[in-house]
Amino acid sequence: MSIIGVGIDVAEIDRFRASLERTPQLADRLFVAAELLLPSGERRGIASLAARFAAKEALAKVLGAPPGLLWTDAEVYVEDNGRPRLRVRGTVAARAAELGVRSWHISLSHDAGIASAVVVAEG
Repeated sequence: MSIIGVGIDVAEIDRFRASLERTPQLADRLFVAAELLLPSGERRGIASLAARFAAKEALAKVLGAPPGLLWTDAEVYVEDNGRPRLRVRGTVAARAAELGVRSWHISLSHDAGIASAVVVAEG
C-alpha cells in the first residue's frame, strides 16, 4: 500500500462551542447522530466534538476538498479498544474511490483549548 494523502486540522474548542451555540442546527449538519452521543446515551463533550470536526476538515484536505462533500458522509467512531476510526459513505466514499483509497488512519487529540486531528489515506 502507498500513502495517497495526509491531512491535519486544528479547532479552537471555545470558538467551536460558540459556533454551535450561535447556530444550534449546525451540529446536525456536521455530525451523524452516533457522533453526538456517548455509548451511555449522554451528549458527547465539546472537546470531543471539536476533535471530530477537525478530523472531517483533515479528511477534506486529503480528498482535495472538492465541492459537494457532505459532512455527514464521514463518521468518526471509536472501537471498543479506544482506537478512533473513520467510516465513509456517499459523497466522501465516492471521492475516496476515485483516488484509490482503501484504508484510513486517524488520530484525535484535544488539550489546552485546541482540538486536533490527523487523517492518512492509503491506497
